[in-house]
Amino acid sequence: MNSPDWIPDFSELNSAFDFAIKEDIGDGDHSALSCLDLTKRGEAKLLIKQEGIIAGIALAKYLFTYIDPTAKVQVRIKDGSRVYPGDIALTVEANAVKLLQAERLVLNYTQRLSGVATSSAEYSKMVAHTSTTILDTRKTTPGLRVLEKWAVSLGGGGNHRMGLYDMIMLKDNHIDFAGGIIPAVTSVREYLSDKQKILKIEVETRDLHEVREALIAGVDRIMLDNFTTDETRIAVALIDRRAETESSGGITKDSLVSYAECGVDYISVGALTHQIKSLDMSLKAL
Repeated sequence: MNSPDWIPDFSELNSAFDFAIKEDIGDGDHSALSCLDLTKRGEAKLLIKQEGIIAGIALAKYLFTYIDPTAKVQVRIKDGSRVYPGDIALTVEANAVKLLQAERLVLNYTQRLSGVATSSAEYSKMVAHTSTTILDTRKTTPGLRVLEKWAVSLGGGGNHRMGLYDMIMLKDNHIDFAGGIIPAVTSVREYLSDKQKILKIEVETRDLHEVREALIAGVDRIMLDNFTTDETRIAVALIDRRAETESSGGITKDSLVSYAECGVDYISVGALTHQIKSLDMSLKAL
């Protein structure tokens, strides 16, 4: 898992930004080009219109200067802070045409990421009285995964694996195709040894019998998939800290706390990134 204060390397996403810019501008921002002096400079503020957790301010600063290297950005509110209507998150001074070209791109990112961070904060607050960490999943917007997972961490949640490459995750289909948990884990260890890789191994279990098999296999984390709360308590007691525990599958805000109070280490919630409402904000000229 990433540390809570990590920041993505935005330069690794330049190709995605270039595509987004081309998608919006095409052969030119004719609205701005037709009525503004190309040398005119302008100032604007990022105005918050809804309470929530802000995310994407560091990205906004990067994008303003990526589109206009002469842009000067003053950050007033740091990522991860709670914001309220009327707050000004940043101000920017730049070439007016470039500023208008950056406006929608910056808003699209910061509004969505702030929605993710706000959702993450809501879920995390609900289980703050327990030792459970809320995790995201791979249910992210294609091309935006690193940004959405960054937003989750800004909201107080934790990051599960970034992709298929940084953790072994044996789900039901892997296990069924491999002939069971023990042969699957045995094959994984041989593979990791052969490839000289060190990766944590997590196994998805569907019942207590599979939990016992996962314990025999000696995995790092056991996922309790679609367990009831009663089954979860039994499984947590059975595992007895010999592996990390994670609840997953059909857990909603209504049932979240009851699962956390079973003593699991983690609860993974796909809704953190795929069922969110963007935070309302706008870019206004000064």
